[in-house]
Amino acid sequence: MRQTVPVVHVIDIADPADPRLDNFRDLNSSDRRPDLPEGKGLVIAEGVLVAQRLLTSRFDPIAMLGVDRRLGELTDDLADVDMPFYRTTADVMAEVVGFHLNRGVLAAAHRPPPLALDEVLDGANTIAILEGVNDHENLGSMFRNAAGLGVDAVLFGKGCADPLYRRAVRVSMGHVLRVPFAQVPEWPRGLSAVRSKGFQLISLTPNPAEQTLATAMTGEKVALLLGAEGPGLTEHAMRATDVRARIPMAPGTDSLNVATAAAMAFYERVRTN
Repeated sequence: MRQTVPVVHVIDIADPADPRLDNFRDLNSSDRRPDLPEGKGLVIAEGVLVAQRLLTSRFDPIAMLGVDRRLGELTDDLADVDMPFYRTTADVMAEVVGFHLNRGVLAAAHRPPPLALDEVLDGANTIAILEGVNDHENLGSMFRNAAGLGVDAVLFGKGCADPLYRRAVRVSMGHVLRVPFAQVPEWPRGLSAVRSKGFQLISLTPNPAEQTLATAMTGEKVALLLGAEGPGLTEHAMRATDVRARIPMAPGTDSLNVATAAAMAFYERVRTN
């Protein structure tokens, strides 16, 4: 059987100052990160599994950096990829990125143009809409939950974190690269555009006076709105929705972590759909 020969160009680098590695440099710097939208605007995928998901996504990879072991694990995935793989040691990688990288490989890709709202909603039946979710780990977890529980797309209202920040991509296990997302213009008035596509808009709230989500979720197409950790959705946003609903809670508790609440809401949609 003929063995597949990778198209990827393997380039050995021993000098951490090599400018070819600049797309991976200072990943923990607050002002020099290459994944800042206002800077290089790159997407950084960390680890073998996340890199594999990037390679099968709409994001165009431009280079990879990693140790020889990870290159071996990615051989089949790189068979049709024409780009450089900068092979180096773990110590050189640590000096370049600014910390020790246990996962041993990084991939960099350009950010494609943002998807239009209509493009994201086309063919979708279940979507999540977020307001003020500004924690990257919560955001990444929500994308992972969305992928696992059949949510077709994620929309962003006001005050949300960058979904393509390295930590969000990592925590999502690369699913932020696969679940389509878009911005809702003129928040929250823009929710009317979602409603016009046939979606029932449901605000998640801990208010015990509201009906349960299982009772409220009656639409053939459903949009679940979730707010920031702590304050939740603004009253302004909830007024723009069709119904408010709660997840039943045991006495003495009033809320869940927003990513956990999202997972429960997504599961309820699967269970009742």
